Parts: sequence; structure tokens; C-alpha cells
Amino acid sequence: MQSATSTQIEDPPIARALFGNTRFAWIWLIVRLYVGWDWLSEGINKAQDPGWAGAKAGSFLTMWVGGALKKTQGAHPDVQGWYGFFLSHVVLPHAAFWSYIVVGGEICVGLGLILGLFTGIAAFFGTTMNASYLLAGTVSTNPILFALGSLLVLAWKTAGFWGADRWVLARLGTPWKATGTTTSADAPPGIAARVS
Repeated sequence: MQSATSTQIEDPPIARALFGNTRFAWIWLIVRLYVGWDWLSEGINKAQDPGWAGAKAGSFLTMWVGGALKKTQGAHPDVQGWYGFFLSHVVLPHAAFWSYIVVGGEICVGLGLILGLFTGIAAFFGTTMNASYLLAGTVSTNPILFALGSLLVLAWKTAGFWGADRWVLARLGTPWKATGTTTSADAPPGIAARVS
């Protein structure tokens, strides 16, 4: 009987540098602040709109879903039938609830990215919302935010280094162990920073 073996395939040097080396964390800081501000400002604007989170909560979302459902028609629809089914049977009947979820989600994603707190998780939920908007036929800045958010998800280990993750992840623990690293004097206990 032959035992199963596995092979560890190393990432290319550019990927190791960009996604795993704190020397390049400043790049992710810029991306985080840009994407985070976009989410936060949109969420705040919606929170101040009565059609999103006020007396008429859900009214704007109802119009938006109606527009998306019109895009399910034709030979080459912008919105796939299965997503139209989801919008008409899950979102539309509970538009006020989903309206608050959208507003709260945008604000939480924006704050998480700006503060660098649970950056990978915040970026994941941001890309999930971008994907939802794209599936509903809304392009706008969604492709750009989806691409940048996806990069932040890939860079989750270092994207929040210049933020709260630098301390929070050290306290909570992380699922990786640094190899070939030296602890920097400015890094908090538990976080090893690459110095070479």
C-alpha cells in the first residue's frame, strides 16, 4: 500500500512580496483607505436617505430591484434568471429589512477597511456586495471595487498591518506562523515582521 503524499507549491516571489511581506503594507493601506472611504460614504449617504433607512425604508431598494428585474428579459439578459428569482422572492418581499442590511453592511465594510480591522473579512463582504450589485446589472464602480477588494482579500495577512489588525490579530492569534523572519522592534508581541 502506497502512502499519499502532498507537494507544497511555493508562491512566486512577487506574490510572496505583495501578499506576505509587511514592507509592502503601505500599498494596501492606500487601497484600503480608497475602497473603505467609498463604502463608508455610500453607507452614510444611504443612512441619511429615508428611502433606505428611514420612514420609507425599502422604497428605494424596491425601485432598484424592479429595475434589475426588467433586465432579466430578452435574448441576452443583463440579469440572470436565477438571480432575478432571488431578488423577486427573497429581497423584494422584505425590502425594508434588506435595505437596513445594505446600509449597515456598507458602513461596517467601510469602517473595517479604513481602520484596518479584520481587513480580509471586511474586504470579503465588500466583494460579496459588489458581486450582488453586478449580478443585478449595476456596473458603476463595482468592477473596480470588486477587483481591489479581491486583492485585499488575498493580502489579508499584511493589508491591515498599518491598522488595527497589527494588534488585534496578534491578540486573537492567526492561523499562520512566520518563517524566515525576525521580530522588528516596532512590531507588537506576537507579530513578526520581515526585515529582509
